[in-house]
Amino acid sequence: MGLTLIKAVLASDASLVAGSERQGFDEASVNASLATVGSQGLFITSNTDLLVESADIVLDFTSPESTLAIARSAARHKRVHIVGSTGFTDTQQRELSLYAREARIVQSGNYSIGVNLLEKLIEQTAKMLDDSYDIEIYEMHHKHKKDAPSGTALMLGEAAARGRGVKLADKKVSARDGITGERRTGDIGFTALRGGDVVGVHEVMFAGAGEVIEFKHQGFNRDIYAHGALRAARWAYGQKPGLYSMKDVLGL
Repeated sequence: MGLTLIKAVLASDASLVAGSERQGFDEASVNASLATVGSQGLFITSNTDLLVESADIVLDFTSPESTLAIARSAARHKRVHIVGSTGFTDTQQRELSLYAREARIVQSGNYSIGVNLLEKLIEQTAKMLDDSYDIEIYEMHHKHKKDAPSGTALMLGEAAARGRGVKLADKKVSARDGITGERRTGDIGFTALRGGDVVGVHEVMFAGAGEVIEFKHQGFNRDIYAHGALRAARWAYGQKPGLYSMKDVLGL
C-alpha cells in the first residue's frame, strides 16, 4: 500500500517529500522498491517526528501503534493526518481522538469511494428493514492481512447497527463453530476469509423470509484506496482540527 500511495502522489499535483520505514531498514532494498514506482532519492526515515515535521500532510496506512506515534507528532506540528490503519482497540481509538484536538485527522477503514457509498446504503437499508431480516457480512483479503474482521467489514457493521439504532458490540457475532444453537434475532454476523493476493471483497446480506437482498463491493487494485486518501487529504487541508471520516469528505 505504501508503494501504491507513493505512485499516486507522484502522479498528482502534490509533492512527495519523505517516507517512513521501521528502524534498522535496509536502505538499498527500500530504494530498489521505490524505483519500481518511479521514485528516486526519496528521503526515508524511521524518525516519526522528523517525517511529520517535513510535510504538510501524512498518508498513514501502517499499524495502530505506528499511527499513534505519527498522530502525536501531527498534533504537535498541527498537520493533516490521513489514517488508513485498522485494528485499533477502544483505548487506542480514544487516544487518537485526543490528538484530533490539534491535528486534522481523517480516519477510515476504507478510502474507496465505492465502499463509502456502500456504507451509506447499508445504513439506509438497515433503517428501512426490521430485524426479521438477518444481517450477515462477508469479507475476503490477501493472506498477509493481520486483522479480522477487516476495518471495512466493521465499518459496514457499524453502519447496519446505526440504521437499526443498536450498538454493534451488543450484536456482533464473529465466529460460528460446533453446536451454536439457533441464530439470535438481531445479530450481525461476520465471516472473514484470507487467501492469495485478494485486494478486498465485501458483501452484506439482508436475509428475510422469502427473499435475500445483497450488496457487494470488490476492489481489483489498491489504487482506489490511494486516490480516496488523496481526495481526503485535499479536503482536510482546509478544515479546522478534528477527527473526520470519509463521510465528511464526500458530504454523506
